[in-house]
Amino acid sequence: MASAKRSKGTKGAKQARAARAVRVAPTPEPPAQSGPPIKFRETQAIVDKLAARLRAPVITYWNNPRGAVCHNDVIALYAIAEAIGPADEVYVLIKSDGGNGQAALRIVNMLRQYFGKIHALVPLECCSAATMIALGANSIHMGPMSFLTAVDTSLTHDLSPIDRDNDRVSVSLDELKRVIRLWQNEKDSTASNPYKSLFEYVHPLVIGAVDRADSLSTMLCREILSYHVKDESVVHRIADALNSRYPSHSYPILKREARQLGLKVVDMEHDVLSLLLELHHAYSEMGQKCTTDQDEVHSHTNEIVNIMESMGAQFFFEIDKDWFYRTEERRWVAMNDTSGWRRVTERSGRLLNEAFHIV
Repeated sequence: MASAKRSKGTKGAKQARAARAVRVAPTPEPPAQSGPPIKFRETQAIVDKLAARLRAPVITYWNNPRGAVCHNDVIALYAIAEAIGPADEVYVLIKSDGGNGQAALRIVNMLRQYFGKIHALVPLECCSAATMIALGANSIHMGPMSFLTAVDTSLTHDLSPIDRDNDRVSVSLDELKRVIRLWQNEKDSTASNPYKSLFEYVHPLVIGAVDRADSLSTMLCREILSYHVKDESVVHRIADALNSRYPSHSYPILKREARQLGLKVVDMEHDVLSLLLELHHAYSEMGQKCTTDQDEVHSHTNEIVNIMESMGAQFFFEIDKDWFYRTEERRWVAMNDTSGWRRVTERSGRLLNEAFHIV
């Protein structure tokens, strides 16, 4: 009996030692979140060179492909214009894929309060609402890679159709007109009203909203041009052409065609273009999208999308948020969103990256 107890005890001790010998794997640390670089000193040096070369203040307005012209930009640009103060002229770098046309009007109006003449520097794309900003300039400096675009309006409505990723899609008036025109060209005696079929895919309120937005786009162009073009017939001709002439919203309007439209286009000097492209490269580094995948359904995004700058200060909007993938909805949902505007300055040799609150 005693030997049996000793045998059982020995076996238990061995199991206890074996359990202690098993190492518990440490919980892996989450990957370090990556973020975009801040190239303030580099960009300030280039802006200083541009201002010295052009003998006038320089303001930069740069969007990455996921940035857009928006109303908050007006406040950031106002802070820059206020710091510069009134001046006879200003050069504005514009690089953007577009955005809100009404914000473009506000930007032009605000700049006109401070500067007698505005000169647009367009080294690359200047599309849609950004083209509207350029329309407000007394001259548009374009290089071999520069282009403007049409400004006809498309919008994403709360009742817009849903795409395969369960997101709302934008609808343009030109697309709707082409559907109707195609139906009219192909119809026979038994064909029904095209709107009856169209309403199955596009809500009537969306069609009405797009039509209203198209009228608004023409009005915005006319108002912006009127700041420096006094001939009303020229204003109407340019605005109507940009809103209705082109079959594609993204059709590139190059220097020659921009001149034919009646815009005052200037050939960009090569040394100015070189500095602008150097600045674009620095902003592109800042604007790179940094995504940290934590697991299959969690990730973090950090990205700078809008940058505005002049001597002494740089403003940018930074997207900084976590994402969770909802499998049942097949889409990513934002979480812990700390995105916002930032202002970068330098004091006593130290960079200050501060929140710039715009609500």
